Amino acid sequence: MEFEVFLSFRGPDTRRDFTSCLYREMVEKGIRVFKDDEELRVGEKIEGELLQALEDTQIYIPIFSKGFASSRWCLREVSHMIDCTLKSEGKKDILPLFFDVEPEDVKLKTELYRNALSKHAEKYGPDEVKCWEAALVEVATRVGWKREGKE
Repeated sequence: MEFEVFLSFRGPDTRRDFTSCLYREMVEKGIRVFKDDEELRVGEKIEGELLQALEDTQIYIPIFSKGFASSRWCLREVSHMIDCTLKSEGKKDILPLFFDVEPEDVKLKTELYRNALSKHAEKYGPDEVKCWEAALVEVATRVGWKREGKE
């Protein structure tokens, strides 16, 4: 495995303070962490690099925030995390972090994520959005951490 941890987050929501601090703390402890602005190089195709990093990671930490579901990339990452963990036969895990959202938001029991997904359905079609919905609901059923407060 190239990375021990993959941080999935929506940049405008948590990158500047929370995610960067979490990343620095993990790196200082000797953990190999994937964070997009630290690992992706200028000129490389984002999609291929991200999907390969997900394949090469042992633990996924999606940082669910208010705007997470508005990002197609975040949704694709979560969907790919589910695929990777299913194929890993217990060797990979997803540890969700709920940053100013509730697990119920991510499980699509409130309008917060449902509204974002309905906007995506218009652009990307219902099949892809159904995969994203299933991935969100699956990840939100796992025990995770809650973080209150804005950046």
